[in-house]
Amino acid sequence: MDSIRIIPLEIEHIEGVLVVDSLSFNIPWSKQSFLEEVHNELAKYVVAINDKMVVGYAGVWIIAGEGQITNVAVHPCFREKGIAGRMLKAIIDICILAKVTGITLEVRKSNASAINLYKKYGFTEEGIRKNFYADNNEDAIIMWKRDI
Repeated sequence: MDSIRIIPLEIEHIEGVLVVDSLSFNIPWSKQSFLEEVHNELAKYVVAINDKMVVGYAGVWIIAGEGQITNVAVHPCFREKGIAGRMLKAIIDICILAKVTGITLEVRKSNASAINLYKKYGFTEEGIRKNFYADNNEDAIIMWKRDI
């Protein structure tokens, strides 16, 4: 989708991010949480924009030389179009510029498409967090990308 732009998150994108978040996660973040992230010096977020509509977002916290991916989400109507990969690549590039030594994330054990996406970008499975997700006690797979 050539019309999709990946740009840094700004305050004016928050309402669109909230829509994508609520359509993507069983326990969405609050508006206040996203507003705080915009001002958090450790947080870096990108949004995918189609025309003026937010169709995806992704974020990372950069702490002590490591990246912790917070979320990668795409509006259901725009999935399977490569948007998540483009946003993930943008997050990896941000981490490279910040000279991180590795990037980590947790992903639902049942989310095969996300796991495959992360593997495509060099992440490997390195552990399990038992009962990590509060909505259903599903395990999370811990993944790392260490070849930054």
